[in-house]
Amino acid sequence: MELITWQDFEKVEMRVGTVVEVNDFPEARNPSYQLVIDFGQEIGLRKSSAQITVLYKKEELLGKQVVAVVNFPKKQIARFMSECLVLGAVGADKSVTLLQPGLPVENGLRIA
Repeated sequence: MELITWQDFEKVEMRVGTVVEVNDFPEARNPSYQLVIDFGQEIGLRKSSAQITVLYKKEELLGKQVVAVVNFPKKQIARFMSECLVLGAVGADKSVTLLQPGLPVENGLRIA
């Protein structure tokens, strides 16, 4: 494990957002969904490709709050531009469990 400085950690903008749209993403190399996430007034809507199809159905993701990194550069995935990185715990079988706040919070709140 590589150690980072506090200054390195402070550069990573992890924010809470609410999933407002979920679409299938058949063009992705690995099974994925296309998500649209609302990060509140300051950041707005961001799109993300998320490999979370093992544990989550599309309909249960709508309205769910998630944690994502919002200050990475955009990344082209097939014909889709991912604008943030949704965070999750990756199991040995590659299944991803989303990181979420324990209680509902305002969209856009920063993780510290």
